[in-house]
Amino acid sequence: MVVLDSGGLTRLSERSRQAAALIEALATEGLWPPRVPAPVLVESLRGDRGKDALVNRLLKTCDVVEEIPEALARRAALFRTRARTGSAVDAIVVAVAEPGGLVLTSDKGDLRALAGHARDVRVEPI
Repeated sequence: MVVLDSGGLTRLSERSRQAAALIEALATEGLWPPRVPAPVLVESLRGDRGKDALVNRLLKTCDVVEEIPEALARRAALFRTRARTGSAVDAIVVAVAEPGGLVLTSDKGDLRALAGHARDVRVEPI
């Protein structure tokens, strides 16, 4: 399973050859569509239809995780406490990726620190 944070969502929404090639490779590997926790949208969207067009286009192909159960929120809080870094949204992204998921991001620092306390979650930059 692939999970996108706001940086990953933004990068893959760009109309670039690199983004298109990565999406195609993920689809070939059976890893598309990715999961996107709803709180990621707060960081990725601006509330302007024109400025949000590329991200909204990509979101139509993603599995948006709309509900954050209490147990998942508590798990994310534990990651933040143990890592002593990262935003609540980043911690939720890592918790959604458990177990065995891959987080794609443009900023791996905090996410790798959080994932260090999760079960088998990998973080890769794009």
